[in-house]
Amino acid sequence: MTGNSEQNSGEEDIVIARIVKPRGIRGEVNCVIQTDFPERFSSLESVTVWLPNETRLKLKVEDAWFHNQRVILKFEGYDTMTAAQELTGGRLVIADADLELLEEGQFFEHQVIGADVITSNGRIIGRVKGVMRTGGTDVLVLQTEEGVERMIPFADEICTEVDVNAKRITVNPPEGLLDL
Repeated sequence: MTGNSEQNSGEEDIVIARIVKPRGIRGEVNCVIQTDFPERFSSLESVTVWLPNETRLKLKVEDAWFHNQRVILKFEGYDTMTAAQELTGGRLVIADADLELLEEGQFFEHQVIGADVITSNGRIIGRVKGVMRTGGTDVLVLQTEEGVERMIPFADEICTEVDVNAKRITVNPPEGLLDL
């Protein structure tokens, strides 16, 4: 298939979608959207696909459309189901510089994952290992030093300071939240 192979540059690590399977007989792929800005797919001209074997391919997008909460993509040079199968498991990544601008107080998931969570009096609670989207307030999923999983609402009233550069989130949890 076509596409320029490249080494891991370290610059393009923001995943915007994951290829889950081929779709149809013309080489399209079915992708789970992993961005808060799905409209980006409508104007996407090229993308880097990071394959499970760590190879990165720079591919031109021929077509993109939405179907059942997913995005269907057709790449130049991938014209059969067999060719598209080779991309299964790949992650579509973009450079950090291509991220959408956020308003004050908003953060990308990758900016908070790995952050240490501490109380305002310095007690270490754990490290963020994921963000759960609930349809309302997002929830930080933490791993404590003891290996216990905790969940804390990612609300302004609870998460009083987020320092993405220091990878630290200061919380002021309501009474009883940390006892759950």
